[in-house]
Amino acid sequence: MSDNQKRFMGLDVHKQYVMVGAVNAAQEVVLPPRKVSLIEFEGWASKHLRPTDEVVLEATTNAWYIYDLLEPLVAQVVVCHPPQVKLIAAAFVKTDKKDTMILARLLAVGMIPAVWVPPEHVRDLRALISHRQRLISQQTRLKNRLHSLLHRHHLLPPGGQLFAAVNRPWWLGLSLSSSEKLRLRQDLTLLDQLAPLISEVETELNRLSLADPWVEQTPYLLQLPGIGLITAMTILSAIGQIERFPSAKKLVGYAGLGAKVHSSGQTHRTGGITKQGRKELRHVPIEAAWTAVRYDQHWQAQFDHLAYRIGREKAIVTIARKLLVVIWHVLSAQVADRKAQPQQVARYFIHWGRQLRVKSTMGLKASEFARQMLDRLELGQELERVPYGCVTYCLPPSALA
Repeated sequence: MSDNQKRFMGLDVHKQYVMVGAVNAAQEVVLPPRKVSLIEFEGWASKHLRPTDEVVLEATTNAWYIYDLLEPLVAQVVVCHPPQVKLIAAAFVKTDKKDTMILARLLAVGMIPAVWVPPEHVRDLRALISHRQRLISQQTRLKNRLHSLLHRHHLLPPGGQLFAAVNRPWWLGLSLSSSEKLRLRQDLTLLDQLAPLISEVETELNRLSLADPWVEQTPYLLQLPGIGLITAMTILSAIGQIERFPSAKKLVGYAGLGAKVHSSGQTHRTGGITKQGRKELRHVPIEAAWTAVRYDQHWQAQFDHLAYRIGREKAIVTIARKLLVVIWHVLSAQVADRKAQPQQVARYFIHWGRQLRVKSTMGLKASEFARQMLDRLELGQELERVPYGCVTYCLPPSALA
């Protein structure tokens, strides 16, 4: 076999090893399946791979590590979507060797359903968002257990924030069995430990919102009702690059908020949402939609109209879908929302500036920071005063005026 012959290589990646096999363009096996341990894989790849090779692997836990390792060594590395590969190549006999050669052969004939490979900064943000979500889930489970304890014993909780430090003596003074007191004490201790960890993660997300490339996109999301800083960063991490979605419909489909459709012959049926795609891009817009319909007149009117016709649950999903369409437009065109109210958007930006403590971190007043963000959106040049709680902020003149 000529060293210049193009090889199509399949990789079946596992936690401890990689199964490797390759075929040529004529589907002839040019590298029989072999197992390479992950510890030895870097050396094996440097020695045996060629610049003309094309490689495919499934999107698994180690996929990005393998991708980064192979990308400089070969002509192309394709990361594929495992469920779609299984649909294409369903088999009654499944082994690592067969999976490897199926991947190689599908790559050779151009039938691999490739996924987008996020750049390093997107991966980092996604990992941070996932880490925060795990901490929040742990916190929620602890609080649920403590609420359950109160229900079991028919205890009336004190006023104020139930888990605040001021109520800690009340919790510790409850008349419970020794084992229940032990569990109660440990749950409260874990709650105390989680709070600063979550705060630290959110501080880092705040910092990233002003770092490249996120600072160029964050203002366009924060101008929208229902979207706060954590929500905006979660949406941006899921989208990655808005340019990869040629239409709002594609973004809605990626979020799994599009409707199921069955159309064949004389039959045409639509069903619920597909729930396919990135789940955080589905859940977070729904949470944002609930906030938007509560505080924004435009979205509230749409929701009320829809809820009357199709019910509240379906209506909020529809609002979330519409919100995603707006997100696609403002991010793609880099413009202010056409229904944006300058004074309300200015309040969002003042709140953002206060969250970021821009006075100490950037040497800017919150009003100066809000003006910079408004100018970026080319919005509210004539705006001078913005009520915010009990305070009225005076904005400096717009640089665009």
